[in-house]
Parts: sequence; C-alpha cells; structure tokens
Amino acid sequence: MADEAEVGDNEPLHHANEGKSSISLIFFKFFGVVFLAGALCYLFISNFIAWTMEAKKVSLLLEKQDALNVRPVMKESIFKEQQLKKEVCDLSVGEWLPNVAGPAYTDETCIKKIPGYLNCLKNGRPDTEYLHWRWKPSACDLHPIDPLKFLNAMRNKSIAFLGASICHNHVLSLICQLSKVEEALDIFHDSSFKTRTWYYPSHNLTLYVIWAPYLIHYETIDNHGDKSQIDTHLHLDILDSKWTSEYNKYDYVVISGGGDFYRSTIIYENNQVIGCHGCQPHMKLRHFAADEIYRKALQLSLKFIATAEHKTFTILRTWSPMHFEDEELPNKKVCNRTKPFREEEISGSPSVLNKMREVEVEECEKAATIGASNGVRIELLDTYHLSLLRPDGHPGPYNIYNQFDSYKKKEVHYDCVHWCLPGPIDTWSELLVLKMLNSGVADDSVSA
Repeated sequence: MADEAEVGDNEPLHHANEGKSSISLIFFKFFGVVFLAGALCYLFISNFIAWTMEAKKVSLLLEKQDALNVRPVMKESIFKEQQLKKEVCDLSVGEWLPNVAGPAYTDETCIKKIPGYLNCLKNGRPDTEYLHWRWKPSACDLHPIDPLKFLNAMRNKSIAFLGASICHNHVLSLICQLSKVEEALDIFHDSSFKTRTWYYPSHNLTLYVIWAPYLIHYETIDNHGDKSQIDTHLHLDILDSKWTSEYNKYDYVVISGGGDFYRSTIIYENNQVIGCHGCQPHMKLRHFAADEIYRKALQLSLKFIATAEHKTFTILRTWSPMHFEDEELPNKKVCNRTKPFREEEISGSPSVLNKMREVEVEECEKAATIGASNGVRIELLDTYHLSLLRPDGHPGPYNIYNQFDSYKKKEVHYDCVHWCLPGPIDTWSELLVLKMLNSGVADDSVSA
C-alpha cells in the first residue's frame, strides 16, 4: 500500500514538468522563426540597396561614356539605327530654280573645247534664259563643281565614258567646268573624232571617250548610200572590243545608251540571224523592240563589269530625253522652247524613252547585286527626269553658224537630241562629280 501511495503521490509532479518543457520548446521555435525571418529581410534589403547603388554607378558610367562619345557597342547600335531612319537625299528629285549667277563657264572661256554644233550662242541663239537655271534637289543641296577638289581627288586616276555622241557631249561639259583650274590636253583622237583621250598633266588624270553606241559588237554594211536598206548588224552576245580591250586601264567607267538603238538593225546571236528592228515585213524576221535590244546590251555589258577581275567603280547614266515637237508643217519636228517645262506639262502617258530608263534601273539593280559579291560597285546616275524638264536646253536650229542668214535657202535642221554648252547638261557633270567623290575610290586624302 505504501508503495502504491508513493507512486500515486509522484504522478502530478511528472505532468507539470512535462508541460513546462513543452511551452519552452514552442517559445524557442517561435523565436527561431522570427530570427530567421529578420535575417532574410536584412539580407534582402542589403542586396536591394547594393543593387540599386550598382545600377546608379552603371547609369552614371554610361552617361559619362555618352558625353565622351566612347560608349562602345550600345551607342554604335543606336547610332546606326538612327542613321537608317534619316531621309536619304534623292538627287534626281527636285526642281529647276532661277540662277542669277549663271553657268560656271561660257562659250568664250571654253571655246577651244566646245564643238561648233554645241556652241548655241556663237551660232546665233538670241535668248539666254536657258543659261540661268539651277537644279535644286528636294531634300538637299547640289553645289557647283569645285574643280581643284575634284582634280586632286582624281589624281593618278582614269575615267572612261562609253557610249555615243551624248556621251561625248557630257564629257565636254565636265572638261569645260574643270578648265578654270587646268586645261585638258587632247592627246588622241580617231579620224572621226568620236574616240578621244584627254590628259591633265598636273594631276596625272586621263579622260577617255570611247565610241561604243551599242556597247555590244556591231558591223556597218555599206549599201552604197541607200539608207532605206538595213545597214547595221548587231551581235547580242559579243561585247564591243573598243572598250573591253583596254578595260584594265580604267578606274571609273561611265556608261550611257543613246538613240542608235532605234536605228534599223539585223540581230545576231552565235553568228546567226535571229531577228531585226525596223526591218521590212517581207524579210519575215522576228521583231525586236528597241528596249529589248537595249536590255540585252546592258545585261551583257554589266555582267562583264560585275564579274571582272579588274575592279572599277561603274556609273550607269540614264537615257537622255529628246524634245521633238510637231510644227505647223506636216512631218516637221522642232524644239524651240525657251523655258523649262512645269511638272504638269509632262504629266501625260510615259514616253517611249521612259521605257529605256526602266530597263536601266532594273538591270543596274541586278548587276549591282552581282558586283557587290565580287567587290565591284555599280550605281545609277539618274538624270532622266531633270533633263526631261529642260526642252529649252537643245541647240534646236542653232547647231550651225548663222543658219538663219537670208542668203541661205536650205531647210533648217533642228537638233533636239544634243545639249548646248553651257546648258542643262552641266548639271549631269555636277551630279557625276558628287557621286565619284563619294565613291570611296578617290584619293583618301581628299574628303567629299
């Protein structure tokens, strides 16, 4: 009994101690949880403050880099993006504005270089307003040629102009504008003065004009003066050797097509007749349109240039518009305007010549892509529309000296194809010079 009583007396004491221990454990756990939570909060706040301070340091660093213009990758990327968004100036889009200053040269200052049929003032043209216009591109300015800057940039270079008589007309405009600094020496010409070479000894610059009216090979057949017969045989698959044989000499090449593509021709491939242009129906040959022939000629020529081992900077100048208009007499065509066209005056249906420009744009784009993979630059010089606005710039009847003298009874011939010197064609030279200075081929010591 005693033992039982002793045991019973000890049971309440055991339960009390067990309860106190349980309370202590709960309190300890609670305190531990609070401590861990506080520690985590402290670490988070510390890291957040450190991250914020670092971000501020980076931001300040980038601002300093911006201020010093040395921020590397990010700044360059943003700059390129901004450059892409800038409007690119299209020099072919603009308007003709009055120019009190007049041309950069006169028929007197460059009289030795202007052939008689292009010297409109000397031949008696009475109006001079056609000399007082300047081309103003819509999104930028076009400045007169700086002859010294251009000649210095072209030092030790050679420039070849390939084409027909308009090509010759163009290079004479350039020569006259450069003559204020240095006269070009005429060091070579063929018997007909169609293929010529000029040289600038002080700058070791050579200008070539190579008579290649089709760019591809052609043969002229003598029909004993009978112009009603086909007299030109044109080979679509052979280039004109007059320019390809010395191609390695050229640093720059300027290509242009001309009105010869409208002449009557028999068309060959593989030395076999495959068609004709302007031939008689009884010949029963496939008809080739002029723009179709021109496309073939450009394709072959530009492929040769784009894939050549010798790298040139090549410029394809667009077609030169003609401005023949109907006169009162039947079958009489003239060009006697004295002012530029307004835009609305030429807003009719596209002319045949515009088809030739479309061919040029398309084929130039294709060739430029091929050339780029071979390190050859091919670009378009679009002078078509700005020239279309200038019907007043042709010699017209003033292509012969004093053609209207009373004692002359012969019929007056109007030249609505070539351009007076000086005249609107001088703008072609300004555009050409700008493109060449910006080509990257010019002397590195001279900036455009």
